[in-house]
Amino acid sequence: MNYQNICEKAIAVVREVGNFILEESSKFSLNDVETKSLNSFVTYVDKKAEERLVKGLSELIPEAGFITEEETIRKKGDEFNWIIDPLDGTTNFIHKVPVFSISIALTQNAETVVGIVLELNRNECFSSYKGGKVYLNNNEVRVSEAATIKESLVATGFPYYDFGILKQYMSLIEELAQKSQGIRRLGSAAVDLAYVACGRFDIFFEHSLNPWDVAAGAFLVTQAGGVVTDFSGGSDYLSGREIIACPGPVYKEFQTLVDSKIKKG
Repeated sequence: MNYQNICEKAIAVVREVGNFILEESSKFSLNDVETKSLNSFVTYVDKKAEERLVKGLSELIPEAGFITEEETIRKKGDEFNWIIDPLDGTTNFIHKVPVFSISIALTQNAETVVGIVLELNRNECFSSYKGGKVYLNNNEVRVSEAATIKESLVATGFPYYDFGILKQYMSLIEELAQKSQGIRRLGSAAVDLAYVACGRFDIFFEHSLNPWDVAAGAFLVTQAGGVVTDFSGGSDYLSGREIIACPGPVYKEFQTLVDSKIKKG
């Protein structure tokens, strides 16, 4: 499998779908919003974008399966699977806040081998493939050199439906507000992770996430020299619904802080 070739062709598919999303953003109205669950929204743009991504990516690897947010297709691949979020940051999109993205990852036997995040409003494409570097458009990028929380700009996402550890989470945020250089909340986990991969953010953490939110971005961070784990320091960040991503030098200090604040069970 030529991962570089697949990545380049997948970027073309993603950019084409990105153009569709931007075109629709000017026509979109609140009447087009559906509610899937508490504070979880979907639009016809999400669904049509996903259908277009599935069609284009199916042509690259016909036998591949798909794990998708909107479930416009149900197909499990024996070896290859695409993990797709057609519009990460739907709430931003609905409210015309200009931070939303397309996120796709390709797995081979459960190992991520290609990751692409396209932030649509700035036309910034973050991409990597197994054996390659991480690129922001045509420029190679790496995680930052932050070695302490004090040196770090932190990104997170606040719970919008799973409030089981909200008090502990807010306690952690309160401490980070005092110890870090600041906390940001963009509203797209895929973009947050891409920003860690290119050194704009030093630390990202969040819980109540799904595989399509983080698969591509987490791959970008590790490919760019960073560390990605769940809150406990394990590797279950795809299905475990929680993630930490940061440069190696700051990881131990940050993970220890998270572990001290968020006690589960």
